[in-house]
Amino acid sequence: MAHSGDEPLSNRERSELDELRHRVGALEKGAHPRTARHHPFRSAGAVLLILVAALLSLLSVIAVWANSIVRDTDRYVATVGPLASDPDVQKAVTNRVTDVVLAQIDVNALVKQLQDAVSQKGVPPKATQLVGNLQAPITNGLKQLVSGTVQRVVASSAFEKVWVEGNRRVHATVDKALTGEGGGAVSLKNDEVAIDVAPIVAQVKQRLVDAGLGVAAKIPDVHTNFVVVQSKDIGKIKTYMRILEIMGSWLPVIALLVAAAGVYTAFNRRHALIGTGLAVFVAMLVLGITLTVFRDVYLDHLPRGASPAAAGAVYDALIKFLRAGVRALGAVALITAVGAFLSGPSRIAVYVRTGCRRSIGALRDVAVSGGLRLGAVGRFVHRFKGWIGAAILVIAAVVLFTWSYPTTAVVVWTTVVVLVGFAIREFLDTGSGQDAAGSRRTAAT
Repeated sequence: MAHSGDEPLSNRERSELDELRHRVGALEKGAHPRTARHHPFRSAGAVLLILVAALLSLLSVIAVWANSIVRDTDRYVATVGPLASDPDVQKAVTNRVTDVVLAQIDVNALVKQLQDAVSQKGVPPKATQLVGNLQAPITNGLKQLVSGTVQRVVASSAFEKVWVEGNRRVHATVDKALTGEGGGAVSLKNDEVAIDVAPIVAQVKQRLVDAGLGVAAKIPDVHTNFVVVQSKDIGKIKTYMRILEIMGSWLPVIALLVAAAGVYTAFNRRHALIGTGLAVFVAMLVLGITLTVFRDVYLDHLPRGASPAAAGAVYDALIKFLRAGVRALGAVALITAVGAFLSGPSRIAVYVRTGCRRSIGALRDVAVSGGLRLGAVGRFVHRFKGWIGAAILVIAAVVLFTWSYPTTAVVVWTTVVVLVGFAIREFLDTGSGQDAAGSRRTAAT
């Protein structure tokens, strides 16, 4: 039997030794506080770069959203499509189309013609008086017929199809609309973005004719605009949107490079990484609050006659994916800050790492005792453990950065996969010769 000093360390002893080395290294780095005092400009530069990166990250989220609304047809349709089934939008469209149809039918003129016809045919005075008394009920009945027909059309799948297909067809002109040019079905006149819902009027016309209201057949083809966005400041907004749309492809890259420069410049890069994560998280928090406050401001400044409920529904739909982007980037920033903190020498970080390593090590010991042989795999993982960890993080970063529109769920699941990857790495790390020694001890037993 070999001398006890020659036996390999147990998993627990090896884990504790790694932690001790880590903490000693951290103490050695902190044993020269004077070095930090010789770099005031370096520290100030790092802080400035981190703050700029946080600001650029805020603008990047808005730029990517603006770019997707203008250039991605599917994204645009996914944004405005659900509005077809929104009750407030349906009510606003119903009121708009009803007013147009009633203006073409002229219900009051129809009732007057009925009264004149009754008078000319020598109907007894009491009958004529009765018809006159029914003027208000007849008028209300015809209006309710028109309104009910419009409401049924708007609430049907036909309206949803017209709405979605119409928005898909006109998406090519959205860019022009946002820059103040354009024409077609989407226009930007009088500080408003309006969509032509003439197909809905045509369907209402046909249904009224089928219901027996022959006069509806005389309704001409009219172009009826439903205002999607209306504000006296939209002229300024569209200019900013255009700028952000142009910068959408570059701002995220610039923000990432500036953040990396800030971390690299800092004297304590781990602290700088934590600060960067927290700064970006705060920036996303500020942007989220700003979107909520701006909603109230926007609704308070609607033109007279506009539906606040419908305008609120449109606003919520348009910024839905912007909010998703804010939450996703905020989650990435917070997870990065937490990960950087847990990699440090603090008591909490050491306790968490030690607990995880001991748990995984115990599971590995059970597996080895049960006959699992890692052999060359364990030695390979032990030798390139740092590189494997870096590869896991790089792959996760590439996935998040190349994902078209990552959500919070994507961020969370990516984090879970990363943690599982590190757990597998730790499980496979048996150390140099550890698995062979463990096998000999198991055989001897």
